Amino acid sequence: MSGPVSMQLDKLRERFGGADVRPAVSGTMLVTVPNVRLPDGWSKRWTTIRFIIPSGYPYAHLDCFWADADLRLANGGQPQNTGINPILGVADPMLWFSWHLTAPWDPNRDTLTTWMNVVINRLKEVR
Repeated sequence: MSGPVSMQLDKLRERFGGADVRPAVSGTMLVTVPNVRLPDGWSKRWTTIRFIIPSGYPYAHLDCFWADADLRLANGGQPQNTGINPILGVADPMLWFSWHLTAPWDPNRDTLTTWMNVVINRLKEVR
């Protein structure tokens, strides 16, 4: 694991205890952040978030994320831009959020923790 990823993972763990990273396919890495508290509007209070670190990270930006397959909106509906889409090499089905950055990624500023902040902010925008 590269120096920047290792340091950023330490910071991610400070904020989101239990975060883990493991090698995935084609030089990518899979980050798992368990027990992420969900804001109101969801069918559950907690979920596990997963995302892929691309091989060109930090210059290649993070994109999309996954949550528990049974996560739904509080009314039982499925959130916009989601679907069951597996991560290569992971057996469990997961709910894929095809949600992307709305501002440019800056490898000098943005980190794994800022990506998790993006994820949490998007989860606050339930639809």
